Amino acid sequence: MKKRMMEALIGGALLGIVCVVGAYIRSGFTASPGFVFSLWYNRVIIGLVVGAPWIEKGRSKALLRGALLGALVSFAFYSSTGFQDHISFAAGIVYGVMLEAWLSRSDN
Repeated sequence: MKKRMMEALIGGALLGIVCVVGAYIRSGFTASPGFVFSLWYNRVIIGLVVGAPWIEKGRSKALLRGALLGALVSFAFYSSTGFQDHISFAAGIVYGVMLEAWLSRSDN
């Protein structure tokens, strides 16, 4: 489980960088440092939650769990934007699935 958690945290941090770059471009390069950091941190938290030692399930259930956890964690950031940043909310769901897909790959 230690390996799973490390991979998930690193994956969340890397996906957070991708998300921050996208948000910064979408904002016309005017996003505040606080906004950018909180978005990146939200993605790290998705990695933390998805990387937790969950009970082994089938791959489809694991991917659904990733989507649900991504949605739950992203909702905190989404609500803090006054429900305005729809793209970041949707990206959080996708990132949850991506992390779970990576962590539950068959060669693990």
